Amino acid sequence: MAEVLQSTMTAMAISEPGGPEVLQPVSLAVPEPEAGEVLIKVAAAGVNRPDVVQRMGLYPAPPGASPLPGLEVSGTVVALGAGVEPEWLGRAVCALTNGGGYAEYCVAPATQCLDIPESLSMEEAAALPETLFTVWGNLFNRGFAREDETVLVHGGTSGIGTMAIMLGKLVGMNVIVTCGSDQKCTAAKSIGADHAINYKTQDFVEEIKKITGGEGVEIVLDMVAGDYVPRNLQCLKEDGRHVTIAVQGGMQATVNMAQIMMRRLTLSGSTLRPQSTDRKALLADEIHRYVWPDVEAGRLKPVMDEIFALKDAAKAHAHMEAGDHIGKIVLKVE
Repeated sequence: MAEVLQSTMTAMAISEPGGPEVLQPVSLAVPEPEAGEVLIKVAAAGVNRPDVVQRMGLYPAPPGASPLPGLEVSGTVVALGAGVEPEWLGRAVCALTNGGGYAEYCVAPATQCLDIPESLSMEEAAALPETLFTVWGNLFNRGFAREDETVLVHGGTSGIGTMAIMLGKLVGMNVIVTCGSDQKCTAAKSIGADHAINYKTQDFVEEIKKITGGEGVEIVLDMVAGDYVPRNLQCLKEDGRHVTIAVQGGMQATVNMAQIMMRRLTLSGSTLRPQSTDRKALLADEIHRYVWPDVEAGRLKPVMDEIFALKDAAKAHAHMEAGDHIGKIVLKVE
């Protein structure tokens, strides 16, 4: 490990499972990168729903990962683990981490890092990896999304939802989203959604039938699960694909298997954090080849909601849980 300017760092740790107030500043040793890893001096860290669930004690860090929250960061590479090429040193990168992002320093596999282009600020760069890896891996790898197809995305103004809108439109898809207010529906359409349904005042199943002339959609990208699943299946065309990426509405669902067979539907889903480093490296490579040119050209930028100081991580979590945000919430390390 190359020498860094300090041996200890400030981090926001989870003192015990609970509300936002359990995020407390602590002083920890700066982590050392292991083989294949880089040490990043963090400029900013994205705030994501899994961080909130981890804070509540419902989503523990996998074995060997940092217990600190924070699954994406931006910053400068200041030290290298064994086997990492020396040209990584000093590079400005954003990275998908295995945890530990709420800190002044964080380690990440070099294969999960992407160079930050001039088109992005450090805060914008920190808002990209988690949503970009998640949407690409699920909408395109699992959902087999293609040009001219129609996708229904729940949570249209969340970090995931806004990224799904933008990626879908970049490849020429029709994008329909659900949101919890008319204001959010307006925001989703301004981001690029073709249609936005207020799920609190409209039945999204009926609205999908109206919008598609009764045909339905090819793909549902679902972060609700629970009793949404049978309703989502009603929205699908024959041979449609249903991809679950979160279970905010419950882990159990009752479905009619005969209907799935007769209509040849496919149900799939994934979580990102437990996947292997090799699998995440493949996703990073695909994103670098197929998406990063749009990022570099300024055609794809994250929708930013609010930036908080690292010490105000509790306020950032409370803001996310209030549900009024549109786009990404980010912590700035000062």
